[in-house]
Amino acid sequence: AGMRTSLTGAAALVLAACGTATEPQDIAIADLPEAGVATETTAQANQSVAERLPISDQSDFQDARRGKLGAIDAPAILNADGEIVWSIAQYAFLEGDAPTTVNPSLWRQSQLAAEHGLFEVMDGLYQVRGYDLSVMSVIAGETGWIIVDPLTTVETARAALDLVNSTLGERPVTGMIYTHSHVDHFGGARGIIEEADVAARGVPVLAPIGFTENAVSENLIAGNHMSRRATLMFGNTLGRNPTAHVGSGLGPGIPNGTISLLLPTEEIEGRATQRVIDGVVFEFIDAAGTEAPAEFMFYLPEMRALCTAEVATATFHNVLTPRGAKSRDALKWSTVIDDVLAEYGDRSDVVFASHHWPTWGQENVEAFLRSQRDIYRYVHDQALRRANAGASMVEAAEELEEPEMQQGDFATRGYYGTLNHNAKAVYQHYFGWWGGEPSAYHRLPRPVTAPRYVDAMGGPAATLKLGTEAFDAGDYRWAAELLSHLVFSDPNNEDAKQWLASAYEQMGFQAESGTWRSYFLTAAAELRRGVPDIGNPQLGNADFLKAVPSHDLFNALAARYDPSKLDREPFSIVFSFPDTDEAITLHVGSDVIVPREGVETDSVATISVNRADFDRLVLREVQVPALLLSGGMTLEGDTSALAELFGALEQPPFWFNIVTP
Repeated sequence: AGMRTSLTGAAALVLAACGTATEPQDIAIADLPEAGVATETTAQANQSVAERLPISDQSDFQDARRGKLGAIDAPAILNADGEIVWSIAQYAFLEGDAPTTVNPSLWRQSQLAAEHGLFEVMDGLYQVRGYDLSVMSVIAGETGWIIVDPLTTVETARAALDLVNSTLGERPVTGMIYTHSHVDHFGGARGIIEEADVAARGVPVLAPIGFTENAVSENLIAGNHMSRRATLMFGNTLGRNPTAHVGSGLGPGIPNGTISLLLPTEEIEGRATQRVIDGVVFEFIDAAGTEAPAEFMFYLPEMRALCTAEVATATFHNVLTPRGAKSRDALKWSTVIDDVLAEYGDRSDVVFASHHWPTWGQENVEAFLRSQRDIYRYVHDQALRRANAGASMVEAAEELEEPEMQQGDFATRGYYGTLNHNAKAVYQHYFGWWGGEPSAYHRLPRPVTAPRYVDAMGGPAATLKLGTEAFDAGDYRWAAELLSHLVFSDPNNEDAKQWLASAYEQMGFQAESGTWRSYFLTAAAELRRGVPDIGNPQLGNADFLKAVPSHDLFNALAARYDPSKLDREPFSIVFSFPDTDEAITLHVGSDVIVPREGVETDSVATISVNRADFDRLVLREVQVPALLLSGGMTLEGDTSALAELFGALEQPPFWFNIVTP
């Protein structure tokens, strides 16, 4: 099981202080495994994956490298302050066969995703891959470039466009398309084009119906919690090496730059909805409620090329993402893929997506779409079949067997989503969070039950012994369950935390899903080193916030309202934004805040401030007194109302605990 080091001597003191019936010195505890080393159980599990899958198949590597025209020469993509946004060589370690600390199937997928540069898909159609989680596609119009999905950050998008222009010749941007409402497909927009240029030249910025609402919902209203969990899902705080983050399955990783939002000029709905952008004919296909609440695919009839956005990529996707989001409809997902298979499969020579590499050849396109359709249908039907027979959510997921298609088709394997957690997502989609058992309906909170479980198992020392025995038996899931009770019972028990970290680490080393691996390994790192304290990214940035509609912004602020902090009777207050010619009336009640557009006469105060300055207030870049003194804000009426309002808005912490109470 690798080299071992001794437990800290603090264990006896901690356990003795708990006053358990069993003294710690009476229980033999194994030595703590060395961090970063695969146990024999993990090494064997990973070897078995290599033996049963065609890991050496090179066809995907040929597709991932096909048509390469160039790559970024610089060692890194930098921001305006010279800080690294994306290190070009960060995945250079992905060479040769997988080490024992990485699932060989995930290692292979990560090698493929790390292929970076500008690639020609076909004449007039290009992709920039390997500098972000997502892929930026570029279509040559009659006079300029049409950009599809401008990556996650301004910096990576700008670098991608620079690579296109330096390699193919500089052209203006004459159109931009967001395939869906996830940030890695629109966050770099202002690295491609600015609003003034869009307005001056009439550049179309197209997105699916519901894009704005859902982009704001995921990234602002619920963004703090999702973003914190995303640090675990994508391994943001981990190193890039064979014992840490090796890739996300869907792509390499998340860049560290500036997220922006440029609102679409049109949101499109319907099937086969045609638009002509800079002389290029597009047929848009609505796919809302599949991989994203707002999403479309499109077909380029003149090129016989189908873009499947993020609905069909070279992985089995998440039906419910580990960062948290609305559960997705696996049946609709499968049906939408079948629709494009039936409509476009026999007239597409290439299929390309917002992640990974394309698939060429009409027969290969059909085979790709068919297997993608079938994997979502499989998890839907088989999870539901078991649930309808009385299985609980966990039982339905555990009973699900790997289908035959996954044994030979890597594009259906769980590098991002997995059969296990997608089956649970299907259950949740239909039945919610509760499985029907009465004891689980009004369950006690974990910090309450954990010490009771520990007492029932004989106290901290006995629980620790059970956990270490499970670990040494290679039963890491059970070890994690036992040891997490001990950690939640006593978060200062260092031995319990170290052993739990070791269990999570081995689970991460075995994971085929890049997100599972990162989640488990980040959890292990937080147990060993504590929760990071590297700023408060939940505050966002001005580039993103200025595109958020004012009513949506106040809805987000209302979700931070703590009614217990309001020390007065309910009131209404008007915010007037002269620069955008808007007014919002906030009804501040004893329990909720309700924003309404327009001015209502019974308000106790009126605040006049430019929306741009109000954004600075939200971002904490300026304070109210400074704005009042500078004349940037005026206040008429009850001057205490504004202070009461702001004083009742909670600022949630970003680095809240997840793996400890």
